Amino acid sequence: MAQDKDIAQQFIGYINTPILWVNNSVYHLKQFELEINDTPKFTDKIPTNLRLGKRVERYVSTEFKFSKNITILAENIQIQNDKLTIGEIDCILTKNNTPYHVEIIYKFYLFDDSVGNTEIEHWIGPNRNDTLLKKLTKLKQKQLPLLYSKHTASTINNLNLNIKEIEQRVFFKAQLFTPYKRSVKFKDLNKECIKGFYVKHTDLLQFKDCKFYIASKTNWLQDVQTQVNWLKYNEFIFEINTLITAKKSPLCWIKFPNGELQKFFVVWW
Repeated sequence: MAQDKDIAQQFIGYINTPILWVNNSVYHLKQFELEINDTPKFTDKIPTNLRLGKRVERYVSTEFKFSKNITILAENIQIQNDKLTIGEIDCILTKNNTPYHVEIIYKFYLFDDSVGNTEIEHWIGPNRNDTLLKKLTKLKQKQLPLLYSKHTASTINNLNLNIKEIEQRVFFKAQLFTPYKRSVKFKDLNKECIKGFYVKHTDLLQFKDCKFYIASKTNWLQDVQTQVNWLKYNEFIFEINTLITAKKSPLCWIKFPNGELQKFFVVWW
């Protein structure tokens, strides 16, 4: 039962996450935009061990199916050269009878202006082994061009589509986190994606009067919930130190003494 509740909250958190940019293209990539008036409900069962990225694909599929003008033709299409898989196409669908190839991305990025020189280059993954620029480059140079590979031709033919008529889009959602008590200027990206802050593990003492919760990876999607087992500062620090030693930056929830709730990352670097 608890898992069903978690899944419902994950889906709500996913729905509440905006796309990373609007009304323009970033890195020459255009967003696939949805027109949905009512919030869909997620009723499917999900295996307990299904990782975050695969969960998101299920949530996206539900959201797409809920849109009246969208018909999903194929999902998670493995493209093979003989028996070797050379890539995967996330989704081929029609919207108002126009065919689209859509790549689905959901990321968590932290702002660090010591990395790179541009707004796009400053956003990095919580453990510094992932960057927004790296993902945009992979989309542009590898994932989207896969549609035009000779090994994809049979898939397109089987769907009775004309390759020249297929539009390409990304459906790129993200939760963004900025340094604690610091404002960040936005030019290309969507400021509405800010979901919280991040702080170095060595700077946690300033929160000694707060309470905390360390979210499991699959629950990173969720908005902050009030009915959880909140940890006191000393309990929290004990658990955090284990993660920091392993060079993992956990996503946590914080309850300030005034009752305010927020998401935040504790980073090891």
